[in-house]
Amino acid sequence: MLKIDHLSTSYRTIDGKVHVVNNLDFTIRDNEIFGIAGESGCGKSTLLKAIYDIVEFPLEIDSGRVILSGEKDGRPFSCESGEIRKTWWNHISYIPQAAQSVLNPITRLKAQFLDSVPEKIRERESDQHILRQVGQYLEELDLSPDLLNAFPFQLSGGMRQRVIIALATFLSPNVVLADEPTTALDVVVQRGILMMLMRLQKQLKNTIVLVSHDMGVHYQVTGRMAIMYSGSFVELGKTEDIFRSPIHPYTTMLIGALPRVGDRGQKIGIPGQPPALTDPPSGCRFAPRCPEATERCRCEVPAFREVKPGRFVACHM
Repeated sequence: MLKIDHLSTSYRTIDGKVHVVNNLDFTIRDNEIFGIAGESGCGKSTLLKAIYDIVEFPLEIDSGRVILSGEKDGRPFSCESGEIRKTWWNHISYIPQAAQSVLNPITRLKAQFLDSVPEKIRERESDQHILRQVGQYLEELDLSPDLLNAFPFQLSGGMRQRVIIALATFLSPNVVLADEPTTALDVVVQRGILMMLMRLQKQLKNTIVLVSHDMGVHYQVTGRMAIMYSGSFVELGKTEDIFRSPIHPYTTMLIGALPRVGDRGQKIGIPGQPPALTDPPSGCRFAPRCPEATERCRCEVPAFREVKPGRFVACHM
């Protein structure tokens, strides 16, 4: 469904380029929930922007491409970077971190749903007919059709996030990119949002790419996941396998820091700080924080390779 082909991106600044995504090469399958985890600033959101084709100054693609392919309504399709934005909402859609930054606060929700419908559909069907379909869809998601007459500022944060999910999935896109969809929401609302996403994925049989720094969210929702550190993937595999037997030292320390019911032992955080992307260390970027690092780790960049069936790791060890 999605092929990220040796993709590298950077942000152009006054002092030059800041490289954020480094030569990522992986595939996301049809009909799966794929997770991307990592600390803040590691490049997760920038990767989603590149996949969604929101490549505007100062963001640039230095090399590689994103290929989106599949089938919709019995017709095969394929497009890549530079063309993907033409398929927004229909083949691929995006759930951003903060719903309030996407919804127009002074426009009723019904107008914003109509704006998401492709022109060729609006030429064929009346606005009233489309809004009736939207209302029925909202009811399927346990939302009131009356919300269409509301302004975004009249809704709670959790309700706005549900509306954004409805907006992103109304046209049954093949791929939904979800960037921290539960950030800043309380745990009860978070659970409702995650259950809604999982139910929609089973109903639409589409692909969801879920970005979150919360490892618990990935354990509950995703089937496969990648661990990202300083612009690169350090581990990728089935979520269950990664939690049961992490391979990369960074993954091991992330999972070791998670609280567990009944565990009274003291949790130890990962020492140090992630490297600045403006001046990353040579060799393995995790080496300055890794308790197992050797001289080779500090000098040579480890290859991201398959070490077990379906398990990919970037580590000399």
